[in-house]
Amino acid sequence: MAIEERYVARVVNLIPDHDQRLFGGDLDTARRFLVAGDQRAFGELGGSFAIMARDGERVLMARSLDRPMRYFLAKEASGPMLVVADRIDAIHEQLEADGYGDQFHPSYTRMVPAHHVTELQLVGCPDPNPGQLRFFDPPHATLPTDLDLIGERYVGALASVVRTWLDTVDDREPIGVPFSGGLDSGTVLLTLYHQLLATGRSPSRLKAFTLAVDGGGEDLAQARAFLRATNLEMLHEPIEVAADAVDPLAAVELIEDYKPRDVECAAMMIALCRALRERYADWRLLVDGDGGDENLKDYPIEENPELTIRSVVNNRMLYQEGWGVDAIKHSLTYSGGLSRGCVRGWAPSRHHGFIPFSPMTQTPVIAVAEAIPFADLSAGSHEALYGLKGEVYRRGVAKVLGIELPVFAKRRFQHGAAPAGLVAERFDDPIGHGYRRHFLRRYQS
Repeated sequence: MAIEERYVARVVNLIPDHDQRLFGGDLDTARRFLVAGDQRAFGELGGSFAIMARDGERVLMARSLDRPMRYFLAKEASGPMLVVADRIDAIHEQLEADGYGDQFHPSYTRMVPAHHVTELQLVGCPDPNPGQLRFFDPPHATLPTDLDLIGERYVGALASVVRTWLDTVDDREPIGVPFSGGLDSGTVLLTLYHQLLATGRSPSRLKAFTLAVDGGGEDLAQARAFLRATNLEMLHEPIEVAADAVDPLAAVELIEDYKPRDVECAAMMIALCRALRERYADWRLLVDGDGGDENLKDYPIEENPELTIRSVVNNRMLYQEGWGVDAIKHSLTYSGGLSRGCVRGWAPSRHHGFIPFSPMTQTPVIAVAEAIPFADLSAGSHEALYGLKGEVYRRGVAKVLGIELPVFAKRRFQHGAAPAGLVAERFDDPIGHGYRRHFLRRYQS
């Protein structure tokens, strides 16, 4: 009688348990939901997380939109070896330490897509494709076209998430907001200030940090105008750095990606975080507005030849998740949309010892955004679509926070933090081919 061969799988999880920040339960509960296949209950927990659970040969992984989670399957004599981490280089170092470096290539790593439970079966060679089940599946375009109602729902969800987050952090810790005076950072700052007061906490722990490279770009004047208009000038602290603090190749290495816009944003974020760490040795909490553009579909469609206004307004969570896990263009190595781009803020912040958080990436806020009837409100007009974000924020902040929100023209972080000439000089790889070569050279040996 033949004896069935049993593989022994080894799992190395390099993401520590203490790095999980759940809102609605503890880590053991989250893992029980994953193993039980209760995606609905798991999705209701909320927070910032990258969680792995194991049930025999099954491994379940899930993450929030704001942070990466990667894995790699190697081969040992006794069976498969799974390495889970938030960085590609951490996976590489683990494989090298175990003597399996020759099996590694960065393109063989896989990213767990946000808002999904990824299930692997560790059954040996060949490895089956993972299963992907959604734990967050909001209805699409269900709100009426009433912008006052939409604004109230959106900023109301944002305020609720901010209040929940405040309940999870030490009341003595200062809170920093990377601040340009734009719609996202401005609304986050006002919401934090409002919720600190509403919950009886001191708003004096709040700071608005504006990056000023080589004397600063347009953001510095805009930030000052915003805070003057809202009587919050006492919160402002410009962070001045020299031009050589902005290094796109260092950003490529830190975010382990080469998409030009993400590299540019990350280079500015590195400069800000490094200067903050030099100024404040013990500061930990940073809250930003990353994800606001994705939620309100405020990207210039004309810059991407793959997009049309129909694809932008009709595809569910396109900017948050890309084309989706079942699409041929979905990157197994990187995921898509902000699910890929989240590293632009996460990696610089964590590298310099900060704990980042963006309420815009939380599912209650995204759910309201997904319910907005963008197709009806824009009626095929790019200009109408681009104008929606300011209206939603302005009306929502007035209704929920009772504050008149200053609204300025959209500007990317990397374009507003420095003089225009310096931006063009520093970021001279608009296609990203040089960035990609630089990233791959790290592993050529």
